[in-house]
Amino acid sequence: MPGDPLDEEALAFLPLERVAPLLARGKISPVELVEIAARRMERLNPAINAFLALSLESARRQARHAEREIRAGRRRGPLHGVPISLKDNIWTRGIPTTAGSKILAGFLPPADATVVRRLHRAGAIVVGKTNLHEFAYGVTTENPHYGPVRNPWDTRRMVGGSTGGSAAALAAGIGWGAVGSDTGGSVRIPPSLCGVVGLKPTFGRVSCYGVVPLSPSLDHVGPLAATVTGAAWLLEAIAGRDPLDPSTRGAPALPAGSDRPPSARLGRVRIRLPRDHFFENIDPEVRAAVEAAARQLERLGAKIRPISLPGVGPSVADAAEIAFAEARHYHESAGYFPARARDYGEDVRSLLERGGEIRAHAYLADVEHMRAARAGWDRAIDGCDALLAPATPIPAPLLGQKSVKIGGREETVRAALLRLCRPANFTGAPALVLPCGFTRTGLPIGLQLIGPLWSERQLLRIGYAYEQATDWHQRHPSFS
Repeated sequence: MPGDPLDEEALAFLPLERVAPLLARGKISPVELVEIAARRMERLNPAINAFLALSLESARRQARHAEREIRAGRRRGPLHGVPISLKDNIWTRGIPTTAGSKILAGFLPPADATVVRRLHRAGAIVVGKTNLHEFAYGVTTENPHYGPVRNPWDTRRMVGGSTGGSAAALAAGIGWGAVGSDTGGSVRIPPSLCGVVGLKPTFGRVSCYGVVPLSPSLDHVGPLAATVTGAAWLLEAIAGRDPLDPSTRGAPALPAGSDRPPSARLGRVRIRLPRDHFFENIDPEVRAAVEAAARQLERLGAKIRPISLPGVGPSVADAAEIAFAEARHYHESAGYFPARARDYGEDVRSLLERGGEIRAHAYLADVEHMRAARAGWDRAIDGCDALLAPATPIPAPLLGQKSVKIGGREETVRAALLRLCRPANFTGAPALVLPCGFTRTGLPIGLQLIGPLWSERQLLRIGYAYEQATDWHQRHPSFS
């Protein structure tokens, strides 16, 4: 372990799987961890703007209770006494939930979201609510009401969205895990741009009850952490059938929180490189890093072959139309739009206006295509264990940047950041993002592993093996 494990800076960046044993053995207390998170919030949040609300007094009470339980031998598991953050579209009883919007300013939910209740049951301690793109409807987290989140690796740059505050906080060493939502890449784009881990589970694996909706057909809830093991532990805590969310299902078991993945070798693992869509029009440094990751996985024993997936590209447009229509329906039915159109930021308002232009027959055709894609996904990927692809085609753009040019082709930043992540929302497939390199200017590059339905265990195994063979996850921004 580098440095003294009780040194505050070292402890702030210690991954969850190394903090948990210290808590279990009484080498560090939950109270101390909460105070470390609080001091780092005070020092670093003015620079990165990752948090919208703090819950430090309740966190201190929970920490004292967790300390007594652990000392009495009643440890609940690896998250017991661990400070984490929540995206501010997740209901928290007694703590404001704004969804990054003026419209919900001051809203105090009547109950906790299901994922929050499960995190509390596991003993996790919520220290704050993180900044996000307004109503989770965007990919920059340049929030017009609460200010932009800034990337800890270069504060002139964006973090991606919409779970931007959570990824920035983890990259800056504030807290040891987070939970956010993902409709088109929102727990994968920010980790890719910030150098942390994000996991979008299979659709139906984790309840969305108590999460402000964007597009219920595409919405997922998933964990973020510094490492693959941390993400696995968080997923285990929040996953499972929920009678309050009819989309959830009974599913194959996840890895037990006290277990490490079975091996850092990948014999007989079949990984495919998609010829279509995922490697088209990407930054050369991103391509080089992902191809190097493929070679590393091959050295670990994985069998890597190309695969053709011609239907993936069109699914991006279909998913966008579903999101347009369903977001507009939610905001209309809640009485927010168009009644309070002026209270929205310009970009979200324009997306909701566009949602009103989607015809019913087009929406129904998109949904039918989505259902067919989900039913046929495992056949389409030909029985492989994972697809290997970039998470984003570019590293973090500058704040305020509207377009990007790759290989002579110009596209909007929004389209670029979404196009490699949206297919997994459309198919409902699980997708894991983890760091696989840095650009020459020191910006993180993210690798994406997309698997068959309900294959989180295998994705975590592959991600863990790659992580153990590299040191990208051990690098931290110098500003902190």
